[in-house]
Amino acid sequence: MAAKRILFLVGDFVEDYEIMVPFQMLLMIGHQCDAVCPDKKPGDTILTAIHDFEGHQTYSEKPGHRFRINADFATIDPTTYDALVVPGGRAPEYLRLNDRLLDIVRHFDSAKKPIAAICHGPQILAAAGVLTGKHCSCYPAVRYEVSSTGGTYVEPSAGFDSAHTDGNLVSAPAWPAHPAWIAQFAKLLGSKIEA
Repeated sequence: MAAKRILFLVGDFVEDYEIMVPFQMLLMIGHQCDAVCPDKKPGDTILTAIHDFEGHQTYSEKPGHRFRINADFATIDPTTYDALVVPGGRAPEYLRLNDRLLDIVRHFDSAKKPIAAICHGPQILAAAGVLTGKHCSCYPAVRYEVSSTGGTYVEPSAGFDSAHTDGNLVSAPAWPAHPAWIAQFAKLLGSKIEA
């Protein structure tokens, strides 16, 4: 398998597990991973948030870790990347207001490059207008953004541990789906994972 260059779009209060775990898993299987954030430079950090399901009407939120940015949002060339990852958390609600970030997402979609989005990450895909005709899983509170922009919401399994692939898009409802989500994304990347 040839190593792929994978771009992660992140910001403050991205969900901790949804950046840390996929970033490390994809590095582990041999890919180059670059994380960028508007207005941040390599070496800067963002603060993550830990969301958990504790029996309340919605998830709880606790402070997470600091995650180091390792590429420059202002100068990256999306044409040099093979795939895109859009984690969830609270970051997508404001990242989707950045026009350059939306143009980056549109590049990956129009080039039919693999895109992995999880939890609230599809808010960015909806804002970029790339969900028309696509089936997309996401955190249930994001379902209306998916459907109102031409996508079809995919209901998650009871434990939020399922993922869905539609063409070049792999989506999932939340971090409990990491094994399924990353396995399906790795397959799109042409990665072989041997036990």
